[in-house]
Parts: sequence; C-alpha cells; structure tokens
Amino acid sequence: MVDESKNIELTEDDLENNSKGQLIKKAGQLRDRRNELNQMASERASERDDLNAKTREKVDEAQEHREKRDELNEQVQEHKDKRNELNAEANELFDRVEELKSDMELDDGKDLEELEEEIEQLEFKQQTEVLSSEEEQELIEKIESKREEYEERKQKLDQNEDLEELVEEAEEVRSEASKHHQKVTELADKAQEHHNQMIEAYREADDIRDEADEMHEKFVEAQEAADRHHEDFVRVQKRLRELDKQEEEERKSQRDKKKEEAKEEAEEIYQKFKEGETLDTEDLMKLQKTGLL
Repeated sequence: MVDESKNIELTEDDLENNSKGQLIKKAGQLRDRRNELNQMASERASERDDLNAKTREKVDEAQEHREKRDELNEQVQEHKDKRNELNAEANELFDRVEELKSDMELDDGKDLEELEEEIEQLEFKQQTEVLSSEEEQELIEKIESKREEYEERKQKLDQNEDLEELVEEAEEVRSEASKHHQKVTELADKAQEHHNQMIEAYREADDIRDEADEMHEKFVEAQEAADRHHEDFVRVQKRLRELDKQEEEERKSQRDKKKEEAKEEAEEIYQKFKEGETLDTEDLMKLQKTGLL
C-alpha cells in the first residue's frame, strides 16, 4: 500500500497565499514524491506483469496435462474395447470347451491327476500295510478299477485333440485380454495423475492470478497518487509563472514610472536652461540621459 503520510498536500490557500519561496519548495516536494510514486508504480507494474506471465505458464502447463490426459483416456478406451472383444471371444471358446466336455461325458468325472494320485495312495497302502487276503484282494480290485477309469478317461481325452487345442486357444485369448486389462489399469492411473496435475496447475494459476490482480490494484493506487502529485506540481509551476509575470509587470511599471519622472524632471531642467539659468554637472547629465541635450 501507498504510505499516505509521505504524500504532499496542496490546497487552494497554498496557491493563493504562499510566498514564491514557499511555492518553489512545495513544487520540489511534489516533484520528488511524484518521482518516488512513479518508481513504485513501475516496480509494481513489473511485478504484476511477471505474475501474469507465471499465470500463463501455469495455464499452459495445465493445458498440456489436459491434452496428455485426454490422449491417455483415448488409449484406455481402445484397450477397453479390445479387452472386451477378447473376453467375449474367450467366453465363446470356453463355452465350446464345456460343450465338448459334456459331449465326452467328462464333466462329472475326476481329472487324470486326481485319479493318478488316488492310485498311488492305494498302491502305497498295498505295499506298506499288512492286510488279510480278503482285504488285499479287495484293494487290488479297487486299484484295477481306478486304473481302468484312468485309462478310459485318458483315452477319451487323447482321442479328442480338439479339446486341448481349444482350451489352449481360449487361455491364450484370455491371457491377451488380461494384458489389455493391465494396460487399461496402467493408462487409467497415468491419465488420473495428469488429471490431478492439471487441477493443481489450474489452482496455482488462480492463486497467482489473484496475486497479479492484487498487485495491479497496488499499481493503480501508486500511479493515481503519482498523477495527483504531478497535477499539483503543474499547478504550482503555473502559479509560479503567474507570480513571475506579476513581478515582471511590477518591475516594468516601476521602470516606466521612473523613466517618466526622469523625463519630467529633465524637461523642467531644460526649461530652466532655456530661461538662462546656469546648470550644474548633474543637471547636464540628466538632460543628456533623456536626450534633451
């Protein structure tokens, strides 16, 4: 803010009644304060311009983040579309797998690994436990039954290579869909990051713009005060010229008056001279000065 206590006041009474010396001093004070205020206004204008430049930089930065965010969001949408397309394709393939399994009557049975594990457990029991003949025969029959089930199931699976190929294809498609889903997640995170940076840049731009507006108000305050001091300085200068003119007119009036008095005195001396009176040196000089001799 402008320190108003340092401002110079000029009243109409000052202009009308102050002496010339007082007015010259007042003019100097007004000029110095005007220059000081103009310098202050210039500094504030420069700082305001710097702040406005920083505001534009932040707005440009925010715009860059906006463009990057939008670009990433487009990529997110592309990967989403591809992911959804692949997931739909994988679902169709897995549905066909289930149909084939159903046709082969494999749905309700145990898989090969599970059967193989059961056979190993039974064989281990046969080798390690002491069994009666009847129990051992029962165990052998159970092992044979499991082996037959295993072989039967294995043959059904081996006989249909399409199932394995279909499962592999379905899993590959699902894996490809997962890769696109991962890209969706990664790109969406980056897009959100740029969105957050955009919001922050706009917030900073608003804060700096508020500072610039405040500095502009301070500039206007200083400039208006400087202009007011300049106007008063001009008024004092005008008054001083008026006083100079008055003094010159008074001096001219005094000169004219003295000249007229000298002329009248010389005419009286000249008249005495014509009448035959003797003139002294001073009288002769007065006649010469007025051109009467």
